[in-house]
Amino acid sequence: MKYTKHVLLLLLIIIPFLSRADEGMWLPQLLGKLNEPRMKSLGMKIRAEDIYSINRGSLKDAVVSFGGFCTGEIISSKGLLLTNHHCGFDAVQNHSSLENNYIRDGFWAKDYASELINKGLFVTFIVRIDDVSKAALNGVSAQMPEADRQRLIDQNMNEIKKNAKKESAQDAFVRGFFEGNQYYLFITETFRDVRLVGAPPAAIGNFGKDTDNWVWPRHTGDFSMFRIYASKDNKPAEYAADNVPYTPKKSLSVSLDGVAENDFTMVFGFPGKTTEYLYSAAVEQIRTINDPAKIAIRDKALNVIDHYMRKDETIKIQYAAKYASIENAYKKWQGEVLGLTRTDGVAKKKLYEAEFQKRVLANAAWKEKYGNLVNDLDAAYTAISLYALARDYYTEITAKIELNTIAMQLNALTTAFEKNGEKGFNERLKISQPAISSLLEEFSPAVDKSVFEVMAEMYVKDQQKEYVSPVLLQWLDASDDSYSSLAGKLYSQSGLFTKASLDEIFSKPPAEAVVSINAFDALKVFRDMQSTYQKSVQVSLNKLQDSINKLQRTYMQAQMEVMKDKKFYPDANGTLRVTFGKVQGYTARDAVKYEYFTDMEGLMEKYKPGDYEFDVPEKLRTLYKNKDYGRYGKNGVMPVCFIATNHTTGGNSGSPVLDGYGNLIGLNFDRVWEGTMSDINYDASICRNIMVDIRYVLFIVDKFAGATRLVEEMKIVYPKQSKIKK
Repeated sequence: MKYTKHVLLLLLIIIPFLSRADEGMWLPQLLGKLNEPRMKSLGMKIRAEDIYSINRGSLKDAVVSFGGFCTGEIISSKGLLLTNHHCGFDAVQNHSSLENNYIRDGFWAKDYASELINKGLFVTFIVRIDDVSKAALNGVSAQMPEADRQRLIDQNMNEIKKNAKKESAQDAFVRGFFEGNQYYLFITETFRDVRLVGAPPAAIGNFGKDTDNWVWPRHTGDFSMFRIYASKDNKPAEYAADNVPYTPKKSLSVSLDGVAENDFTMVFGFPGKTTEYLYSAAVEQIRTINDPAKIAIRDKALNVIDHYMRKDETIKIQYAAKYASIENAYKKWQGEVLGLTRTDGVAKKKLYEAEFQKRVLANAAWKEKYGNLVNDLDAAYTAISLYALARDYYTEITAKIELNTIAMQLNALTTAFEKNGEKGFNERLKISQPAISSLLEEFSPAVDKSVFEVMAEMYVKDQQKEYVSPVLLQWLDASDDSYSSLAGKLYSQSGLFTKASLDEIFSKPPAEAVVSINAFDALKVFRDMQSTYQKSVQVSLNKLQDSINKLQRTYMQAQMEVMKDKKFYPDANGTLRVTFGKVQGYTARDAVKYEYFTDMEGLMEKYKPGDYEFDVPEKLRTLYKNKDYGRYGKNGVMPVCFIATNHTTGGNSGSPVLDGYGNLIGLNFDRVWEGTMSDINYDASICRNIMVDIRYVLFIVDKFAGATRLVEEMKIVYPKQSKIKK
């Protein structure tokens, strides 16, 4: 009986580890060592070397970091690139106007000459990845203060980059992994002539908009197409009229076989940031304090912006991308709280930590090194709690007020002048002037003034008084405690947000320009908000954060040393990763079970004529009515989206979804609402990524848009049918 009890207890501890076996964002060069057998058991037919190789073309050579914020993939030998609609949205918006509303109507270039130039847009390929941990950590000791440690590592990384073997057109960077316990060198190649080829209308590419965001079932054709251009010798080049379509080392074949439940799936991309190894106290603070505060702030801002967007088409175009960006995290955090609560994520972490501590105390060497680690983490997160909340309030509120963004740029100019005179001013002007000009292209004083009113009220009323700017409080008192009157005074100085007035100031001698800049009242308020935050929050916060960083790094090292029965993958940090899983539905909550795919029947059930979110273009309705799906539908059904257990996050938007043969079967664009907590705590029961089926993408390109020439560029394959024939 005692033996049975011990076995049951051990299973309770180990089963959570086993159930998470397919989570993770794995470094592609290590798949052969860590993951290949498991991937093959799930249905992968290719080798790890076919995914990542530095000696021949492999799948990594068809995957790019798109603009540094999304992922894209090459789908033809002529540099045709596929990514999400929401990733390409800024480019579509920049080319849109009331006369040519590509957001509303979509855009499809009829030939190369019609493809649209996008200033500043780039894509980056990974050439190779090298482990440089030993060189990066050379001279580092456990006793070093955090600032000294980081300074030495930075020096080491600079030397590594300087001495890296690479071609003249290639770049290099070094990134830390496992909380700074390991380091890798990335050799990259960046192309800066990326042109817009096509995008569906928002009624397809953003169907469901805010209501369906982070939600399953989904019916969104979230894709857009670009093309990479290169010099005549196929090298990276800035835009030039005589650049030619890039010929890639590898382009993805496109499978039209479709997906079935339990099919193997692999997502290749550039996930942005996860914190899977956070201590339980930190996760509980996120769930109960930080996320709810940020949700409340964004809710207020979104209500204001939405009010104006619904009334004015020009504002709708101006603020479409900004609104989507604000709303995206807002809803994600709601799902994060929901998922952590429903799966009892904090309790699971505590169970894991209890087992960790048990093993530590049972080993004399570990006890000496790590015996107090858990208690130290508890104390550190308790100490930082209030400061972390104040940080979130300051950063969220000030960032939503665009007048503050302008003030921040102007303040940087005056600071540069104070430090380095005219030279400093003129150098900073090269950054601040274009940044402000870009902001003003999509700025409405009326909208921003209303946002300021609600944000300022939250800033004053919803946090401790010592964190609130005294200058703002004085101005508020002088305005009879009316946030509307206060906003009216600050926004009455329209020269602060008028391009011609600012350009006139910038053209003055620096000393005179600084005098003019300092006359803006909004700048005075912003400076004091910033100063108050720095003095009352940031100084203490930084010290505590340094302590936590060191503790988390030690905790990461300790877990890898103590928990030998667990495979560890590094947190996402914007570098190339592979995640794998299988097509699978899930149970969202009691009596609510979701299937793994959606089709056009469900899309039409959501159709609301003229609705902001759920309108459907007439041509798409006609294609549905006639079941005119071409080779992309099957048995009168047109698939739209599907879900799988791949572990993804922000930055994976636009990532290729590959079958067991490495063929493109979908395009990653979202996660289910309940599973957004996968950034902190992946749980296989509800964590699902959402993908648009590649058959729906091609159906829209070919049958809806008539851009058949683009499909003709691609290599279409039918691996399942080929297998049956054999």
